[in-house]
Amino acid sequence: MTAYFVGKAYGVNLQEERSKNLGARNAGSVIGKGAFLWTFLGDSLKGVLIVGAGRLLHFEEWEIVLGASLGMIGHMFPFWLKFNGGKGVATFIGVGLALSPSLFFMMVVGSAITLSVTRSLTLSMLGGFLFYVGIIFYTDKLMLYFPILVAMILMIFKHMSNIKEALKKRK
Repeated sequence: MTAYFVGKAYGVNLQEERSKNLGARNAGSVIGKGAFLWTFLGDSLKGVLIVGAGRLLHFEEWEIVLGASLGMIGHMFPFWLKFNGGKGVATFIGVGLALSPSLFFMMVVGSAITLSVTRSLTLSMLGGFLFYVGIIFYTDKLMLYFPILVAMILMIFKHMSNIKEALKKRK
C-alpha cells in the first residue's frame, strides 16, 4: 500500500481524507502531484514485481496470473489495514503490462475510444476493461485469465460510486 506510506511520509492518514481510499488518485487529491506519482509508481511496480518474480522463478503462467490477481485483490482489501485499500488501478496497470503488453495495449485502445466519447476517465476504464475481456475471449484465454477477471470485477465494485457519479453527470 504505497499510499499508506506516502501519506505517513507527509504526515497524512489518507484513510481519513476525501475518498478515504489508499490509492494514487486520493493521494494526489489530498497531498499533491508528487504523492500521486509516487503512489502510482509504487503500486504499478508491485504488479510488475509479482509477474517478474513468477517468471524469474519459472512458475507456470497460470500460477503467475493467479499470484498477480491475488496481489491486486490484496491491494484492494489488505487485511492489515482492515480490508480498506486502494481501488486496484495502478496495480492492475503493472500486472497488465508485465503479463501481456499486447493485451494491455488493447485495453488502452478501448479506454481511449471510450474517453473520446464519454470524456470520463472512470467510464473510459470500463470501456478499456470491455476491450481487455473481449480480447481474452477472442484469444481463447478465458481459463488462464479468469483470476484477473475476478480481480477486475472487484475493481469495478470498488469504483461503483465513481461510476454512478460519472453516469449521473452524463444525463
